[in-house]
Amino acid sequence: MSNILGISAGYHDAGVSVVSDNGEILFASHSERFSKIKHDKNVCTEILSEARNYGDIETVAWYENVWLKQLRQIRSGEKSIDMFNFSIKKAISKLFYGHSDLLNNKIVQFKHHKSHAAAGFQTSPYANATVVVIDAIGEFQTASIWSAFYNRAGVAEYKCKWSMRYPTSIGLFYSAFTKAVGLRPMDEEYILMGMAAYGNARNVEQTITNDVIQSYNPLEFKQNLHIGLDYKYSATDFDIAAAAQAMVEKMIMGVIKRASRIDRLGNLVYMGGVALNCSANRLLGTEFDNIWIMPNPGDAGSSLGAAALAYGKKLKFKDAFLGHNIEGEYPVEKLIAMLQTRKIVGVANGRAEFGPRALGNRSLLADPRGNEIKDLVNTIKHRQKFRPFAPVILEEQAHLYFNMPWGFEKSPYMQVTAMCREPENFPAIVHADRTSRVQTVPDDDSGIRKLLRRWYNLTGCPMLLNTSLNIRGEPIVNHMADAERFEREYGVKVFTKA
Repeated sequence: MSNILGISAGYHDAGVSVVSDNGEILFASHSERFSKIKHDKNVCTEILSEARNYGDIETVAWYENVWLKQLRQIRSGEKSIDMFNFSIKKAISKLFYGHSDLLNNKIVQFKHHKSHAAAGFQTSPYANATVVVIDAIGEFQTASIWSAFYNRAGVAEYKCKWSMRYPTSIGLFYSAFTKAVGLRPMDEEYILMGMAAYGNARNVEQTITNDVIQSYNPLEFKQNLHIGLDYKYSATDFDIAAAAQAMVEKMIMGVIKRASRIDRLGNLVYMGGVALNCSANRLLGTEFDNIWIMPNPGDAGSSLGAAALAYGKKLKFKDAFLGHNIEGEYPVEKLIAMLQTRKIVGVANGRAEFGPRALGNRSLLADPRGNEIKDLVNTIKHRQKFRPFAPVILEEQAHLYFNMPWGFEKSPYMQVTAMCREPENFPAIVHADRTSRVQTVPDDDSGIRKLLRRWYNLTGCPMLLNTSLNIRGEPIVNHMADAERFEREYGVKVFTKA
């Protein structure tokens, strides 16, 4: 078997994927899980070693065009002209420390947004789709709309119909306001999204609009937000967060509506880091009937996109459990016993999730019904007390407890917020605006499905609180040793097998 090694690295959240010559996704993971450096931008030796355990590498696929990226960095003043003289091998060689022989393989590179698009389309269930990519920045593109389809030979083809270019960027807008409220940009945007529920956008939105927005259609800013904001506001951080969220939703939907006019296919594939904004995602169904967001839509997921483009055809995508494997039967009964007595327990079993959200294999789980649970879990994870948690629920029960948005009746990858029908009964998983970021679990043979079924039979409650098994500022638990350390240092029992 001759495999394709997809790589995304060099900016933030490096990722590695391995695709076989018959389209099977053999491995996909994040460098940070192995190096233990949060948002590690480099490909560490350990992740490459694990990727190579799946067979010989024939092709190395790089997720962006290094020439165009350097050109943009030169034009924007990030780099000087003397750094422009290099080859693709030279550009990526420093990332392959300890694995320099990989540079002897065939090396291909693709444009940043096309890698995002391929990671989505070639894992989607659709034969054709409108693909929307919105992120901070690629080479020059910051948002793009594509028509994607398979030709008669089964090869995926992409036609870019529209794009937004640097320095205008929806992702950079949101990152600028992440920094403005004292959070880390390119890291804590999800906290800004959570803060928005506590604020009142009307208190400051018009002021921000006057300061920042030149026009919404076409979108144009009054300054380059890549370097931050020139303004300080007297409003609370929560009001600023609410305004930023309201404004970014207008910007996102401006692109989505444009996409629906360009391609009336009904199938939307949505990718890029901005696709992780689950509050905004609730609006997508107003324009498209069928929606697919690959569970890792950001830059790490583009390692799979690059490999997909090198492979060419539809990938055999089953689920997001593609990372490091902790072998053993899922510890259902042990977890149940701990949930009934201690209310909170960790699990690290099976293959780790590919993407930023734990889906049951590297999770901290709790009974969602107790008034004290939310604060207790936030304390364990060293998070701000206003931060919400997500419910994981039996798929067939979800509509009874949540008003699922159109297009997201099923939400297996925790990608959308929905209004909770009974917030008073499940205080641990409901946010200040009565919404929850819902994960639905289908009737499959997964460990989390077996656990939920058993929990429901015992308690009549079809859901659990589910959050990632990590502490704020640390990567999600990956190996057995990580699980043992978490249990030892943070006092929460973590089960790895039955």
